[in-house]
Amino acid sequence: MTSVALVDDQALVRDGLRLILELAGITVVGEAADGEAGVRLVEERRPDVVLMDLRMPRVDGIEATRRLVAGGSPTRILVLTTFDGEEHAYEALRAGASGYLLKDVGGERLVAAVEATAAGEMPLAPTVVARLVASYVRTPPLRPAARLEPLSEREHEVLRLIGAGRSNAEIAQELFISLATVKTHVRHILAKLDLRDRAQAIVLAHEHGLVEGV
Repeated sequence: MTSVALVDDQALVRDGLRLILELAGITVVGEAADGEAGVRLVEERRPDVVLMDLRMPRVDGIEATRRLVAGGSPTRILVLTTFDGEEHAYEALRAGASGYLLKDVGGERLVAAVEATAAGEMPLAPTVVARLVASYVRTPPLRPAARLEPLSEREHEVLRLIGAGRSNAEIAQELFISLATVKTHVRHILAKLDLRDRAQAIVLAHEHGLVEGV
């Protein structure tokens, strides 16, 4: 069973998140109203995932993320915020966040994102993906197609869907293959293209024009 900690300065938001998660069978191990208390909570309870707000008193979500990562915490950090600007997403991902969602996300997608984060995926809000890529690749340089030559036809297809912000579960459903097969393809794609993580794969897919019409 997936365990989650909630770090948000608004009690009403935490109450809503707890209700959504617990109804889906996810265990909420604790709550904190600021980043400093959130770091202590995560270090004590060691949940699978922490839902982390960005703007909070005393210590914000970016700094809390940095502290947890620097301290070697195994908990994966899923940012949940109202800020969709690329500068916030870049900061969060650079600090070590495992995903970035906006608070207008629906309950079903939130639950899926928490489970995906616990499984090692990187959920990103579609609007955030678009802004990240637009910021990073304002005028895409000409990328040699040879970069993608190591990929099989199926891996090429999976990379295209990663670039569109699809989760592993969504890719499996769209391509009519198992989740385990998708995970294998993703692992091979990252290895063959020498990519650090899913965020780099997203940028690469956009740089090569794979995402148009997805």
